[in-house]
Amino acid sequence: MNRFNLSLFTFVYLSCVSVCLHGARIQDLTQVKGARSNQLFGYGVVTGLAGQGDSRIEYTELGILNALERLGIRADKADKSRNIAAVMVTADIGPFAKEGSKIDVTVASIGNADSLQGGILLQTPLFGADDKVYAVAQGAVSIGGLSAGGAGGANVQVNHPTVGLVTSGALVEQEIESRVIGNGNSIEMILRSPDAMTAVKIAGAVNKYYPGTALAVDAGSVNIKIPASFRGQTTNFIAAIGEIDARPNIAAKVIINERTGTIVATESVRVSPVAVSNSNVTIFINPTTGVSQPLPFSSGATQVLQGANAELVEEIGRFETLDELDPQGATTVNNLATALNKLGLTTREMTSILQSIKAAGALQAELIIN
Repeated sequence: MNRFNLSLFTFVYLSCVSVCLHGARIQDLTQVKGARSNQLFGYGVVTGLAGQGDSRIEYTELGILNALERLGIRADKADKSRNIAAVMVTADIGPFAKEGSKIDVTVASIGNADSLQGGILLQTPLFGADDKVYAVAQGAVSIGGLSAGGAGGANVQVNHPTVGLVTSGALVEQEIESRVIGNGNSIEMILRSPDAMTAVKIAGAVNKYYPGTALAVDAGSVNIKIPASFRGQTTNFIAAIGEIDARPNIAAKVIINERTGTIVATESVRVSPVAVSNSNVTIFINPTTGVSQPLPFSSGATQVLQGANAELVEEIGRFETLDELDPQGATTVNNLATALNKLGLTTREMTSILQSIKAAGALQAELIIN
C-alpha cells in the first residue's frame, strides 16, 4: 500500500531584529534625487548559434543583410543555416557612467531560436527614451540555461536558453547629466520604501550630526540643506550622510507567493486571539489483482490484470485557538508560525487560513498574494 499525506507545509520566517535594533545606513534606505539610472534598448543580431537560431523569420534575415551591407557585402538572400537570431538588447546606464566606461547588457530572442548559447552579439546601438544613442553593445553571449533535443521529438530544457548576458558588453558613448543639487543649495533624499515614520527618523538622525539641516517633506522624501562647511563638496556631504544610521519603520506585511509556495512575514505583524479549524486529507492507493478468463471454446488464454483502488480519507477538523497551540500566545508572527505549524498545513491551506484570519479582522497586517 502506498500512502501520500498531503499535510506537508513549509513556513519561512525572516527576522529583522538586527535592523530594528541597530538601524541601517541612510544610503541603504534612500537614493539622491537626480542620481538615477536610465533604461537603454536596441535591436541586434546574434551569430554563431550552430543551427539553434531563427528559421524563416523575415526581420532576422533583414537584420543580417543590413549588417553585411554596412561591411560592403551585398546579398540577395540571407543564410538559411539557423546560425543567427534576432534579439532585443537592454541595459541600465547609471547616473555617473562616464564616456568610455562599460556596462552589462541583456539579450533576449524575439524569434524562434532554440538557444543563444555560444553566440556573438554584433555591434548594436542602444537608444534612450529620447531616441539618442548612449551606448554601443557587442560581445559574447553568456546564458544560464541550456536546450537539447534528439530524434523522435525528445527535448530537455534548463532555465531560459533564449535569454543571455553580455558582461561589460556595452561601451558608453554619451554621458547622462545628473543634477543632485536642488534650490537653495540642498539635496533631496528619496526613500526606497516610502514611509512617513522612516522619513521622520532619517531627518532626525541627520539633524543629530548637522542640526537644523534636514526636514521630512513627505513619506517619500527628505530635504537636506548643505552646510556652509560642505559648500562645493556635495559628493563629500552625500557620502557623510550615507554613513549615518537610521532605524526604518518596518510595515506589517504578510506576502504569499502561491506559485512557489513561499510565505514571508515581517516582525511587526500582530495577531488578535482567533480560533482555527483544520482538516487534513490523506490519500490511500491499494493495488488490486484480477483474472480475465477467455470465452468457452475460444483460443484466448487466462490473463492476470493489475489495478488499483484509490481512497480519500478526510480527518475530522480541529477547532482550536492559537493560544492553545502556542502557550506563549500567538501575538507575533513568530508565535503565529509556531502555532500554525502544529496544525500540519499545506501551503494552500495556510494561504486560506491567513485570508480568513485577515477577513475576521484578527490579522493586523497587509496581506499580499502574488
